[in-house]
Amino acid sequence: MADPIRYAVFPVAGKGTRFLPATKASPKEMLPVVDKPLIQYAVEEALAAGAINLVFITGRNKRAIEDHFDVDPELERTLASKDKDELLDAVRYVVPSNVNCVYVRQGEPLGLGHAVLCARPVVGDRPFFVHLADDLIDAAEPCLAQMRRIFDSRGGSVLGVEEVPADQTQQYGIIQGSNEGPRLRRLSAIVEKPAPADAPSNLAVVGRYILTPRIFELLEQTQAGSGGEIQLTDAIARLLLEEPVYGYEFEGVRFDCGSKLGYLEATVHYGLRHPELGPGFRAYLARNRHVH
Repeated sequence: MADPIRYAVFPVAGKGTRFLPATKASPKEMLPVVDKPLIQYAVEEALAAGAINLVFITGRNKRAIEDHFDVDPELERTLASKDKDELLDAVRYVVPSNVNCVYVRQGEPLGLGHAVLCARPVVGDRPFFVHLADDLIDAAEPCLAQMRRIFDSRGGSVLGVEEVPADQTQQYGIIQGSNEGPRLRRLSAIVEKPAPADAPSNLAVVGRYILTPRIFELLEQTQAGSGGEIQLTDAIARLLLEEPVYGYEFEGVRFDCGSKLGYLEATVHYGLRHPELGPGFRAYLARNRHVH
């Protein structure tokens, strides 16, 4: 078995322009799905997969993320004095005491590849998770934990993939590869946002990665592409020429919370599943004929 993966990288420097004006002064990663922000769902998934060092690649107006994962003694005292023990636990244990949160500033928005590269001084020569909080995945076994099992048995980098409609390939990185077992492919190619006619498959990479440290050196050598951005996909395309890279079709339901529709769908899904709110919410939707 491979050594435990203890580092998770969260690129959170994006502007969130699709949610303006809600994200004018607040990070999109702090948008709540029922009663937790997107970034907390992301952190909980990484912790469940074994991470204890959380590396947030931040930008301007992202201080709310740091505050969310920091202690707030005044709030805790207020809740304790009012005997609100359940709420006290919710804010006190946002992250366990043995977890380290590190914040690295991405000075310029130079793309996902550059954001990952910014984590190198912290991660060093170790494999690591990358989690994009926009992609919220509801799964019985957390997605990164599923991928971690592949890494343990196979070694090499692992990308979370799922089938997308053929006419949507231009929105994703698309993989090509040979079958290696149930839900598993070894990559022979990866293409960034191909037109449907040029796509090698309809298997898209969706916001979950386990990467070996070799990716850092390849990112340093990667030339900026369109918009002056360094694409992670370009570095992965070079990585798969040197070592195995796998695409794993995770089990679970993904919500694209980078879009307003996907965010609303996630809110309804998690609202219906909420232990306290679910029954009342379901009854409300039924009364209003939103559920058939």
